[in-house]
Amino acid sequence: MISPFSLRLQLWLIQLKYRVKAIPCHGKGRFCPVCGSLSRKFRRFGVELRDDAQCAHCGALERHRLLWLYLTEKSDLFDGKPKKLLHVAPELCFEARLRDRLEEGYVTADLFNTRAMVKMDITDIRYPDGSFDVLFCSHVLEHVVDDRKALREFFRVLAAKGWAILLVPITTEKTFEDFSIIDPAERVRVFGQKDHLRRYGADYVERLREAGFQVTLVGVEDLACPEEAFRMGLSGCSDKLFICTKARY
Repeated sequence: MISPFSLRLQLWLIQLKYRVKAIPCHGKGRFCPVCGSLSRKFRRFGVELRDDAQCAHCGALERHRLLWLYLTEKSDLFDGKPKKLLHVAPELCFEARLRDRLEEGYVTADLFNTRAMVKMDITDIRYPDGSFDVLFCSHVLEHVVDDRKALREFFRVLAAKGWAILLVPITTEKTFEDFSIIDPAERVRVFGQKDHLRRYGADYVERLREAGFQVTLVGVEDLACPEEAFRMGLSGCSDKLFICTKARY
């Protein structure tokens, strides 16, 4: 596991890189709720390039800005009460901010990324039942062969009154997977990326419910007025947050 000093140094160097890249975007037309920075525009980003997508200061994409709005405006994550949060495949734009706010309650996990605190296969989580008050996992399940088993594991380690945000890219009407497709070029054609194993549709919510979760969907319209959404680069964002609980609030 990487030492705390090395981790903070890595994060500082990455933040410095973003500050340099942000110079051409200097201005006031856009606001990033994650890092609180103003810029003239957000940068283009994506396999299929999207305009107004990435904050030049912290790297937050549309889904990250949407999630941070929910965390700060609608959730109890930062109410000052102790919480243990499991963050799978931690995004750089969140990691230092969550670590500073939650301190020893913040646990990062990844199967391959050495920056994570815990090496973890999410289909076999080595923690007891009910270990975490909050779970975050974004754009990971499409890389996992047995995503249903991973969802059951998330349900198991979530506390009885806890909540989870489990995001996947919704890119088709109905979820499609075909494990016989192993050629990288064919996977790109069918699934959009060579390391994706499926395309998720709106029926993803049913997989969450099969695992035991009760699910609430939250979109841009639930968190920001049109003017605010435009300023934060969320006007064209169709992403939904899947808020998962064991029991309704």
